[in-house]
Amino acid sequence: QGYIFGAVLAPRSGMAAPDEWNTEALLRETDAAYEEELNRNPHNMKVWIAYLDAKKTLAPGLRWVFFERAVRALPRCFKIWKRYLSERTEAVSKICPVSPEYEEVNGVFERALVFLNKMPRIWFMYIEFLQKQRRITKTRRTLDRALRSLPIMQHNRVWDLYIPFIKQKFVPKATALLIFRRYLMLEPDHVETYIAYLLTMSHYDEASVLLANVVNDEGFVSMEGKTNHQLWMDLCDVISKHPKDITSLRIEPIIRGGLKKFTDEVGRLWNSLADHFIRLGQFEKARDVYEEAMMTVTTVHDFTMVFDAYSKFEDSLVTASMQGEEEDQDEAEIDLLLARCEHLISRRKELLSSVLLRQNPHNIHEWLKRTRLFQDNPERVIQTFAEAVMTVDPQKAVGKLPALWIAFAGFYEQHDDLENSRGIFQKAVEMQFKTVDDLATVWCEYVEMELRHGHYEDALRVARQAVSTRKAGDQSVHGRLFRSVKLWALNADLEESLGTAQTVRACYDRIFDLKVATPQLILNYSQYLEENLFFEESFRCYERGVALFKWPHVNDIWLMYLAKFVARYGGRQLERARDLFEQAVHKIPPKFAKRLYLLFARLEEDHGLARHALSIYSRATEAVEESQKFELFSLYISKTSEFFGVTRTREIYAKAIESLKDDEAKEMCLRFADVEKMLGEIDRARGIYQHASQFCDPKTENNFWARWRDFEVLHGNEDTFREMLRVKRSVEAQYTQTHFNEGELTTGSAPALPADPMQAAEQELQAEDESKKRAAEEREEFSSKRRRLQGSAEESLEFMPANRFNGAKAGFCFKLGVKGLGYYEDPKGSTQKPAAKANDEEIELDLDLDMEDMPEEQAVPASVFGGAAAAQ
Repeated sequence: QGYIFGAVLAPRSGMAAPDEWNTEALLRETDAAYEEELNRNPHNMKVWIAYLDAKKTLAPGLRWVFFERAVRALPRCFKIWKRYLSERTEAVSKICPVSPEYEEVNGVFERALVFLNKMPRIWFMYIEFLQKQRRITKTRRTLDRALRSLPIMQHNRVWDLYIPFIKQKFVPKATALLIFRRYLMLEPDHVETYIAYLLTMSHYDEASVLLANVVNDEGFVSMEGKTNHQLWMDLCDVISKHPKDITSLRIEPIIRGGLKKFTDEVGRLWNSLADHFIRLGQFEKARDVYEEAMMTVTTVHDFTMVFDAYSKFEDSLVTASMQGEEEDQDEAEIDLLLARCEHLISRRKELLSSVLLRQNPHNIHEWLKRTRLFQDNPERVIQTFAEAVMTVDPQKAVGKLPALWIAFAGFYEQHDDLENSRGIFQKAVEMQFKTVDDLATVWCEYVEMELRHGHYEDALRVARQAVSTRKAGDQSVHGRLFRSVKLWALNADLEESLGTAQTVRACYDRIFDLKVATPQLILNYSQYLEENLFFEESFRCYERGVALFKWPHVNDIWLMYLAKFVARYGGRQLERARDLFEQAVHKIPPKFAKRLYLLFARLEEDHGLARHALSIYSRATEAVEESQKFELFSLYISKTSEFFGVTRTREIYAKAIESLKDDEAKEMCLRFADVEKMLGEIDRARGIYQHASQFCDPKTENNFWARWRDFEVLHGNEDTFREMLRVKRSVEAQYTQTHFNEGELTTGSAPALPADPMQAAEQELQAEDESKKRAAEEREEFSSKRRRLQGSAEESLEFMPANRFNGAKAGFCFKLGVKGLGYYEDPKGSTQKPAAKANDEEIELDLDLDMEDMPEEQAVPASVFGGAAAAQ
């Protein structure tokens, strides 16, 4: 052991001499087993590491001895050096950096780098340790040595330590700049980092030069994800905010180049250029830039940015001038600044209008709004109108171009300058408008202007001139103007008001020849002829109109034509009127059939035959729409009843019931039943009720079933009442089944089956038996009540038996009553007899029907019995 310690523990620089060590303590702590193993194999790394782990509890000074032995035995072992250096740096971490212990650790690092100069981790530990000591020169030189020692692939890791180091405040700026330039030689793509550092160092000139190079390099890809547009904006911000520091670049050409390249940031770039001159103190130049900007921007957003910046600039000048400390402050200069500021504010609407017009110079609405801005300045209004009509292209116009010309001429008209107004209209009608309607609108306004000022002859002349210009083969708007309906309508109105009968006829004949007539023009011309007593010509005009148009446009012409013809001739030319009506209703759409058929029927009623009128009503019920059929059938029935009696309406009722919808058919059935009941045809009325019952759900149509029940109570017997109840149950079951099936289809699921089908079937049978018993009791109650009512009423009447009807007898009615077949006294026709003696043994029953609800008996008319009565 003495040999081992003597050989290993030789004194080294930065270490204490061997005589200073406590040799006895070392010997006590030496593990004989490890020493023997190391004596046999001193280069075994695992043994050394295990030996060092076993001595973790030693004091730092003693532990360093074992580490020194290990690194001497294995000078190129990274693991041992790494552990040794980590423990040495940790041991001095809480000591002042100027302590000698730091120099000892630096020496250890230097010795380690002699053998491990290719290990980046050792370099990084050493560099970090030096940075904690704030030893700038030694740290910089160590970083340079690391760059020289390590391969190029490891340099990026060194620079990751180098760059943060030179950014620290205690590093000289000149040194940092030189190092950054060296870094860009390796990583030119990281120029943005250097630029940011230059901006923090206030080296704006070099930063702007580098930014300009980056912007001009089309292949540059930003490491920070910035686009070329964003880099342009950064460059403009730098050069505009620090104009006095920029000496290597021409600022104004750069910003103006950005204005041409990036049109979406025009407002910001203009503000940057103006800000550049403001910072240089060139206020007039800045004001010129703002004015130029407001005259060139094309979006409201950019205009708002420039105008706000301009107004703030003017306000700041006014504020600075008013707050000046000089006693001899020039008041005239302050007034000039205030006037400029007020003038700028007053021009805002005009400038904004110019921006919108630069976006689209063919926007009619914006031009009209611009003219309203100068209401107090007629010269500016005229100048604006003239600029507008010269700028707007009719083929690209957005809005109504005629409105611009009309407003221009109307401005002169408002100022009583009709000559200039006519001149504007003359120029307007020569323009190549997009559509014929636009040109016709200008001509119409020209005519209206002459009429407003009472120049009727001029108005008529202009109207004739508008429709008379025609060039063969010319397909422009001027060549197609002669077919404008608007112009011909205006010309016709003027001819009727100001022209002669010949000119009016010539005008309308020309309209018919060109086929530009409208139904309204036809009606106007016919009305004009009628007012001038040219009745036949008026009718011929109607004829030409109905020949020109189809349905539905011809509807108004037919209505007016037929009404005027009937009013003129009445029944004197009935056959001609019938032919006209037949021609009118031929292939007429159902929507327009009602009025014409009613006029046709009224003609036959007033001047023709009743059967012809009824046949027309019959045709009308088939020609009109479904929603109008019920009304037509009702009118048809009332007219038939009026002309030929009620009995002739039966066929109409039957036809109506077949044709109408269920709701309307039900109502028609009730009316039909009332008619039959009035005629005494009880069985026919009952059949009608049965037929109508198929349309009436007992759950919703309570009114129908109540009326049928009252009918059976008054006119039926037990069998008919039972039949009515059976029909009601049948219809109710039919509707219930229908609703049940619809519910299944709606929900998409079948009805749930009962748990016990036999029990459910028995319950259904019991319910059916109970319903039959209730119906039988109801019928029995009804029969007994009816017998009592009829017996008590008829027994007190005088009776004459007869085997057959022998003719009507005054005060009697023929029927089958409680006393048999014969003539019973009519209570209405005879004097009321004294009441019969009350029966003390009579039992009063609580019935639903009272005597007041019973119908009164009436004599049967002789017409009911027909020939049988005549034979008697």
